[in-house]
Amino acid sequence: MQKVRIGVVGVGSIAALHLKAYQANPRVELVAVADINADRAKSVAKQWGAARAYSDAAELFADPDVDAVSICTWNNTHAELAIAAVEAGKHVLVEKPMSRTYAEAQRLEDVTNAHDRVVQVGFVRRHSANCRVLKSFIEAGDLGDIYYAKASCIRRMGNPGGWFANKAISGGGPLIDIGVHVIDLCWYLMGTPRVTSVSANTYEKLGNRSNITTLPRYQVADYDPTKNDVEDMANALIRFENGASLIMDTSFSLHATSDSLNVSVYGDKGGADLEPKLQIASEKHETLLKVTPQIGFESFDLDDGFGNEIENFVAACLGEAESVAPAWQGAEMMKILDGVYTSAAQGKEVQL
Repeated sequence: MQKVRIGVVGVGSIAALHLKAYQANPRVELVAVADINADRAKSVAKQWGAARAYSDAAELFADPDVDAVSICTWNNTHAELAIAAVEAGKHVLVEKPMSRTYAEAQRLEDVTNAHDRVVQVGFVRRHSANCRVLKSFIEAGDLGDIYYAKASCIRRMGNPGGWFANKAISGGGPLIDIGVHVIDLCWYLMGTPRVTSVSANTYEKLGNRSNITTLPRYQVADYDPTKNDVEDMANALIRFENGASLIMDTSFSLHATSDSLNVSVYGDKGGADLEPKLQIASEKHETLLKVTPQIGFESFDLDDGFGNEIENFVAACLGEAESVAPAWQGAEMMKILDGVYTSAAQGKEVQL
């Protein structure tokens, strides 16, 4: 059995999900990890059975025993490290977002186009069971022409703080962190049409709501309630070249009655809710139907999603399949996110 020899750069919380999926894949040999914290790199290498631990990503990229890498670092290094890896001859799975800005994403896309390497973007929710099933219905024509979609990811007090709240590192707040997932799901199910315009708003009204002490919250290791310069809410109307449109809203902090996640698409033959539960709407014999596909995971499941994502990446590296999330789509998504931030800053619709 041919195996792909893997290295993982950055060994924080998201890397653990990559490492777990790699370990479970019989066609993977985990060779090395790298992290700026040398002790943590050694500990993680030992935990997951990697032969080598590096404190510098460049050393891992120079390792001839590594075929492909996962980039699981802070957003401000995604594009830079992915470019270095490709130029070193490695295939790359780079966590979302692939960069902080569209300009950074373009540079990575250009390097990808110049090299015969797989560059896959970590849009893990594309790989979930519910999304894969719905995509099959859409590709079979059951929903017809998809012309409208709605994407929403709302948290009441979901600002993780630390680097997530530092725009220079993260590139932004909930839009680039969690909103990107639901926007991408809709866009992917719509057939990834090119964006033409965006009209958007961002708000910085509530901050990270560190005053709330009655509910548990996720905090990163470098959490500091006094430091936050990212938006806490964003909304947008996004138009595409085929005439389709997408409405989205997302927040870290909002006076909502509950957290919520909603993804819906609508075609001229049928529609569907992907989240919070896969259901398909259509009509037959002059009657409206609501169909619930019988699948193992009606909503997104972490292990299922990452396992499928890693399998797709490995198959692409071996030349057996096309990547479900190629670099150009990651760049186009950054164009959309840039459009949201630009429109909000200018207070008007922007043409892209």
